[in-house]
Amino acid sequence: MAEVRNKRVVLRNYVAGFPKESDMKLVEGRIKLKVPEGSDKVLVKNLYLSCDPVMRVMMINIEAIDVYHHYTPDAPLKGYGVYKVLESGHPDYKKGDLAWGFTKWEEYSFISPSQICFKIEHTDVPLSYYTGILGMPGMTAYAGFLELGSPKKGENVFVSAAAGAVGQLVGQFAKLSDCYVVGSAGSKEKVDLLKNKLGFDEAFNYKEEPDLDAALKRYFPEGIDIYFENVGGKTLDAVLPNMRLHGRIPVCGMISQYNLAQPEGVTNLAHLIFKRIKMEGFIVNDFYHSYYKFLEFVLPPIREGKVVYVEDIAEGLESGPAALVGLFSGRNVGKQVVVVARE
Repeated sequence: MAEVRNKRVVLRNYVAGFPKESDMKLVEGRIKLKVPEGSDKVLVKNLYLSCDPVMRVMMINIEAIDVYHHYTPDAPLKGYGVYKVLESGHPDYKKGDLAWGFTKWEEYSFISPSQICFKIEHTDVPLSYYTGILGMPGMTAYAGFLELGSPKKGENVFVSAAAGAVGQLVGQFAKLSDCYVVGSAGSKEKVDLLKNKLGFDEAFNYKEEPDLDAALKRYFPEGIDIYFENVGGKTLDAVLPNMRLHGRIPVCGMISQYNLAQPEGVTNLAHLIFKRIKMEGFIVNDFYHSYYKFLEFVLPPIREGKVVYVEDIAEGLESGPAALVGLFSGRNVGKQVVVVARE
């Protein structure tokens, strides 16, 4: 079996501070498109790769957080993706199958069956959706908002990083639950997107609000029932005094803190006690048992146009480092996807 080219994006070294494109590099290797005899590995052609904020955490030289697969220098980045099976040593997968799950940032990968989350059965929607609304971010929004947030009709919902891969879905799921929802984002373009395309009741640019507490009181004069936490730091501190009695805060991420040498403190935690607020962190892996229930929930409104999904597409593996780094400056609008190949 002849070898073929296999471009890959590797980490140069562990990252401290704000990630840069130069922390990664594109290299070219060779690969035999043949599963070794007796192996249960699956050989896949990567089609779409997902850029996710958690990948920044995986660039740190620590072993303290064992939930994540930390990167090692000179090895390919790893993350979620959509791929096509070329050959399989495992009976559950066959040539031509489409699936999504964990993979490496390269053209072709050998992956373990345990890294495959689910086969793709619904192809009447864009395959790239399985990096987003029908993949990990979609499940994250569903589990965090509907299962941990437990929304009730008429409740007030605030979503930070609302124009991102997860936030845009939380807002739409809130509207499907008959809630009032406000989102914050970092540009006028994103605020317009939230209000005019994604159906948020209101939205604001946090960069133009010198007093976040005052902004929240303006949009939520009666307080917040559910805060879907994506950013942490000053936003969380401003939200806590504005929560209502028995409010819920599903903690999905804290993107404002990932690049800081010294994380910011939060001074208003006592409100958790006074207002009997439930604040709970979660990892989406704990909820994948609900994936088919999630598909039943989300596919009909997608097909009916009641739920929309905004993607920011970067073409080619070589565009991957810039696309990934752009997450942390808010350069992307919607879910950031890297296209490796379309089939």
